[in-house]
Amino acid sequence: MSTIIQKIFKPGFDSKSIEKAFKFAKTAHASQKRLSGDEYIQHPARVAQILKEMHLDSKTIIAGLLHDVPDDTEKTLEDIEKEFGKEVAFLVEGVSKLGKLRYPKERLEVKPMEERVGEPIDLKAENLRKMFFAMAEDLRVVLIKLADRLHNMETLGSLPPEKQKRIALETLEIYAPLADRLGMGEMKAKLEDLAFPYLYPKEYEWLIQNVKEKYEKRKKYLEKLQPILKELLRKEKIKLLEISSRAKSYWSLYQKLLKYEMNFDRIHDLIALRVVVEDVKTCYEVLGIIHKFWKPLPGKIKDFIAFPKPNNYQALHTTCFCLDGKITEIQIKTKAMHQEAENGICAHWAMKEGIDLKTQGKKFAWVQQLRDWQREVSKSKEFLEGLKIDFFKNRIFVFTPKGDVIDLPEGASPVDFAYAVHSDIGNQCAGAKINGKMSSLSQPLNNGDVVEIITDKNKKPSRDWLEFIKTSFARTRVKRWLKSESRPQNIDRGLKLLNQEFQRMKGITFENLSQPKKEELLKVFPYKNLENLIVAVGEGEVSAKEIFKKLFKEEEILIPTPKVSPRLHWEQIQRKGKEEISLAGERGIKTYLAKCCCPQPGDEIRAWITKERGASIHKTNCENLIQAQKKCPQRIIEASWPSREKMSYTASLAIEAEDRIGLFRDISSAISALGINILNFQAESPKEKLATLKANVEISDWEDLDKLFGQLKQVKGVLEVRKI
Repeated sequence: MSTIIQKIFKPGFDSKSIEKAFKFAKTAHASQKRLSGDEYIQHPARVAQILKEMHLDSKTIIAGLLHDVPDDTEKTLEDIEKEFGKEVAFLVEGVSKLGKLRYPKERLEVKPMEERVGEPIDLKAENLRKMFFAMAEDLRVVLIKLADRLHNMETLGSLPPEKQKRIALETLEIYAPLADRLGMGEMKAKLEDLAFPYLYPKEYEWLIQNVKEKYEKRKKYLEKLQPILKELLRKEKIKLLEISSRAKSYWSLYQKLLKYEMNFDRIHDLIALRVVVEDVKTCYEVLGIIHKFWKPLPGKIKDFIAFPKPNNYQALHTTCFCLDGKITEIQIKTKAMHQEAENGICAHWAMKEGIDLKTQGKKFAWVQQLRDWQREVSKSKEFLEGLKIDFFKNRIFVFTPKGDVIDLPEGASPVDFAYAVHSDIGNQCAGAKINGKMSSLSQPLNNGDVVEIITDKNKKPSRDWLEFIKTSFARTRVKRWLKSESRPQNIDRGLKLLNQEFQRMKGITFENLSQPKKEELLKVFPYKNLENLIVAVGEGEVSAKEIFKKLFKEEEILIPTPKVSPRLHWEQIQRKGKEEISLAGERGIKTYLAKCCCPQPGDEIRAWITKERGASIHKTNCENLIQAQKKCPQRIIEASWPSREKMSYTASLAIEAEDRIGLFRDISSAISALGINILNFQAESPKEKLATLKANVEISDWEDLDKLFGQLKQVKGVLEVRKI
């Protein structure tokens, strides 16, 4: 026992209470063993040790020791409160509630690796509600759960395969993103790397085999580089606290390799140099000295000090041509920045005495924002969709005219920006200037844009905004305003939207539908009568698009395209090879047909992952492929031709626009940009400076059609797009 206790103790801890809690837990779990064969007490003891390493307080350590007692033993929360007080009992109860979080069985499908690149998580919304609510109540509850999960992942090997998969999937999709959002980089990396081999064993083995030698070479190179950089900074009288190297985690490395066609040579931060100095001023001085000595790569200088990441990560990153011309990433930060990058919110507790741990979760602006927002959202689906966008999507930083920074999700519009500044600004938003130029309110913002909102006291939120705004805060504010209007106004608005959608998609109005057809909707939407459903459309609770799709199937609206002839099929593959040829377990990798064996549809094929060009497609009996497989078998993967049986549809569109030079070209480009095939395209003679263009396009489904409508509306001068 003494050895275990020593791992938990730390100067300043309430050692008597911790020892008492250890004995209490050991007695309660006395008859239990883990599946690994270890005594059960080893688990809570390891959780407590992890919490100590996270620099948490004595009561959190005690709660970590007791976290499984109420659920797995005869002892109750009342017993814990009697022995250790209300605060510890509150923490244990919170962890117990989160312990009931389970990844739903219907979601136990492991996505292909490449589908995870840049994708938001997809998981059960109610579980996340619990997690975030607990976080806002007392952040320590979630930190204990993270420590519990880390040890469970460390000992996952003793569980049955199906359970391993479920726990690893939960870890990758719930716990690791949470650790990241709390700025706990070390915890995030550990959880991801522990989950990796259970979910993607082949990819993990391939990476381990290929990266070991490269890590060693890179490490030796940086060992040569460090003393040179030290001497360089010493001559400039820079007080250096630390210079070290940081290896990229396996999971993070593989994600980056997928983006760079599995080419290690394009990964410049395989192992990065880390320079730690006293203050922010010195960080910028060091950056200048490095750039004076080594040439930086254009576009590879990132200032996360002036513009921190949403999880509060701060540092200066630069990528330079260093010793022997090798490209190297160097990270420059203060000691406080380094500690926060590793431990996130826990770093604050380590550095500040007497900090109020219970209220820290509420001080995270994004946690409080989410908590306030989820009170307004009753539907789990809506909560999940908003969560994906607001809290797990890539972020951009845009500026007010005064230079204040507004943090938004990628794809956000000026309306999202307006609501982020203030609700009143959003409600009265009449127009926007982006970088000094007038712009549409639906224009997606980019990193670094300066946005000025033009307001009008007589302006009101528009139902149309719901079609393009991204943030949940903006969406709930618009819906709240729409609901505040009178019922007759919402009926009028709802009917107008339904008529527009039905006219656009089928050439009829909603009002012209037969009564029995309309009443079919009451079987699939939770409203007592049609009027209530129409009001819901007017309020923004239900979209006209959803209603149309419930009444009509794709095959009723879209015309199936005739099967492609073998010749045309071959031409399509040659033209769109990278999209058409399937690679086992991989996607997003460029493909090309090898000239040595000239494979054609029907031939058995395999892909050779090259270092530079992507994937080369060969016949399976190609001599070059056979030789390559002997040398590097891990770079050969299965490949298959696209099926000619895949259903596609023809949609006829009418596009009305202001006539101008280049209109035909811009519309064609907008369609082609989505990878949609134009079967024919014609323009009618313009009347009163208005042009009508008609196009037949080949699409896969309704989703393609929705995207196309949205894309065409962005073309300058386009007034209306409808299906004919």
